[in-house]
Amino acid sequence: MLNPSETTTILLIILVALGIITWGYNRAKLYGRLAIFAELQSLVLIVPWLVSFGLFAAGIYLNLVAILLLLITSLAIYIYLGKRLRAEGQDVILQKKAARRLQEQSKTEKSQVNQSEKSCIDSNPKIVADALPIPEEDLKLIKGIFGIDTFFATETISYQEGAIFKGNLRGEPDTVYDRLSEKLKARFFDKYRLFLVEGTEKKPVVIVLPSIVDPRPTTLVQKNVALVLFVGTILTSLEASGILLGFDLFSDWSRYQETIPLSLGLWTVLIAHEISHRLIAKRHNVRLSVPFFLPTWQIGSFGAITRFESLLPNRNALFDVAFAGSAAGWGLSFVLLTVGLVLSHPGSLFQVPTQFFQGSILVGSLARVVFGEELQKSLIDVHPLTIIGWLGLVINALNLLPAGQLDGGRIVQAIYGRKTARRTTIVSLIVLGIVTLINPENSLPLYWVIVILFLQRDLERPSLNELTEPDDTRAAWGLLILFLMLATLIPWLF
Repeated sequence: MLNPSETTTILLIILVALGIITWGYNRAKLYGRLAIFAELQSLVLIVPWLVSFGLFAAGIYLNLVAILLLLITSLAIYIYLGKRLRAEGQDVILQKKAARRLQEQSKTEKSQVNQSEKSCIDSNPKIVADALPIPEEDLKLIKGIFGIDTFFATETISYQEGAIFKGNLRGEPDTVYDRLSEKLKARFFDKYRLFLVEGTEKKPVVIVLPSIVDPRPTTLVQKNVALVLFVGTILTSLEASGILLGFDLFSDWSRYQETIPLSLGLWTVLIAHEISHRLIAKRHNVRLSVPFFLPTWQIGSFGAITRFESLLPNRNALFDVAFAGSAAGWGLSFVLLTVGLVLSHPGSLFQVPTQFFQGSILVGSLARVVFGEELQKSLIDVHPLTIIGWLGLVINALNLLPAGQLDGGRIVQAIYGRKTARRTTIVSLIVLGIVTLINPENSLPLYWVIVILFLQRDLERPSLNELTEPDDTRAAWGLLILFLMLATLIPWLF
């Protein structure tokens, strides 16, 4: 049976989730049916976990059949909403095209186009009847950047505020992109952006969009929110340190000095993670937003959310920025853990149960090497660096989950592309949900389901040069750090 505090915690989590769901639905209503279907499709994946948690808080336990029924029903609704979403999207597109054609027919009835103008149009690459948002003068100059030695454009299609150019790639993607972007910049300086991506027909296409579609910088309101989260994370890290030391800081502020060393150790890991992100981003001329730290009473912080405030030049940049932060944070945490285990001795500050080392294959294996037969004891004395290193490993491993805009999701998107990254996001959510059902007393998986669904589920926008894949070395490092993530999070059974 759950005690009152645990039940209250679970109910609070459910209430917060329901509040976020209500807010998301009301916000989606402002953008019409498409946005509502998209929001509902995301929500349907989290409903089974909310139902299970709610029933668990009420003392009702579901059997395996009921859990499977919830999952199957959720997936069926998800697929149905996906079909409706695509159908609604097609209807909107057809309505827009029909409206444009009616406008064109009305104009044609009022004025006739002479034959010479038609022949002039026919001599150019094929243009779809939809009106292009790019001015005609600019469009002619843009077409001038293409050639038979780079990209031979055969068709122009309206796309958002710009245009898609279909055709044939006549060289290596890196070389072609550099030459086309240089020509575009020479004609328009900073007015347009050129993307070299894979089209729906699995063939390379060029997309040209105005620079107004660039990522927006962080607003003053968002910076204030980041500041509030930063202060909140300081408080939660101090409180978590107090709990580890055996007291509640909020009940006895006079002991705050005792919590500072542990908090500084945790913040060292967090800062190393963020600084590494920014150093590599600067090397690739990529701007990052201020970090939005995620406070938590459990371990002090779950890391930070950081947005890209500029377009990424290629998938290498996406990989490097994501990998650098996680590698630095995880590597520092591993060193702290190892040093802490080596320095541990009878009489060390902390006493932890042997089960402490069963929460991770990696930590359990390392502890077995260092402690050996001492793991047969019920309690083991450990150095404070052991606790800091273990917390740092968990924080960085959670951020390495291959989902959405988490570091792990960015790494998968950079190496394997958007389709694979979209699939791993869904798989990650399902696995987190199953872990929540298996161990409902641990609210951590549900917390990350909510974070991913409402804050991080979308993939990063395509790079300017999306065709060039990271080299084998980057792919190997990416697989290694994802393996270390699994080794950190998968429980170890002695």
